[in-house]
Amino acid sequence: MMTSLRLATRKSTLAIRQTELLAAHIASAHPDIRCEVVPLVTTGDIQTTWSLAEQGGKGLFTKEIEEALLEGTADLAVHSAKDLPTEMHPDLEICGYLPREDPRDMLITRADLGNQAPSKIATSSPRRRMQGKVIFPTAVWGEIRGNIETRLKRIASGASDATFLACAGLNRLGFSQWEGLTFHPMPVTEIVPAVGQGAIAIQSKKGNAEWLKPSLHKGTAFAVSLERSFLAALGGGCHSAVGAHFDGITFHIFAEPCGYMHLKVSGDLRRESPLVLLDELISQARDG
Repeated sequence: MMTSLRLATRKSTLAIRQTELLAAHIASAHPDIRCEVVPLVTTGDIQTTWSLAEQGGKGLFTKEIEEALLEGTADLAVHSAKDLPTEMHPDLEICGYLPREDPRDMLITRADLGNQAPSKIATSSPRRRMQGKVIFPTAVWGEIRGNIETRLKRIASGASDATFLACAGLNRLGFSQWEGLTFHPMPVTEIVPAVGQGAIAIQSKKGNAEWLKPSLHKGTAFAVSLERSFLAALGGGCHSAVGAHFDGITFHIFAEPCGYMHLKVSGDLRRESPLVLLDELISQARDG
């Protein structure tokens, strides 16, 4: 087993915070191992003017990090699971996940709107936009990019009436409120989260992290594996207009053209593998 590890991640404040959480986990489970955070700039970080809805987001936030693993300049990679494409280099694997944070989306509106519905909403996520149109059918939709703090500042300054952000990122960075803004957590039945939302994925070269796997979170691994298998079956990328979330009992889906589905999972099926469960859920969806 290594005595030191290089943990590659994006250079954003949230990505580094997530990597620090993995470092703390490793220090707790393996106190003899020292971790070094290796921040990298990805294509998605550079191309800040790109529209994810138009350009697609597949691999934009992961390519350079995966290359560091393949080249041997990093030992583990830390990703927001929702950014990971379902297709992966054959020499790499997801070795596991940390416990999942709140998977929901947060609707953030200007406080001066009061009870009035937002008329202009900014989001770069096709998934959030498609579901948001169900709730706010008359709203005008625009783009927004940048880190969490940048987006909060833009909404508070009046650039738009509202936006959506992941509860997990807000929680990990301690943003429970912001002057001039109101936070509204959205039920997963109304805004189905992105595949893997709220989960931190740890990636390695195949076979290089067997020592770490037993300490990672099995429940999160099962749920996210199911969600990713569903997305792969649809042929969708990490920024397609698809939502899928397994809460341990119900598999929540949003996908065009079928819309919303909430499929109950029996106790027997919850003991099966994610792929076996996926086959049964697809059968249920067809029957429904």
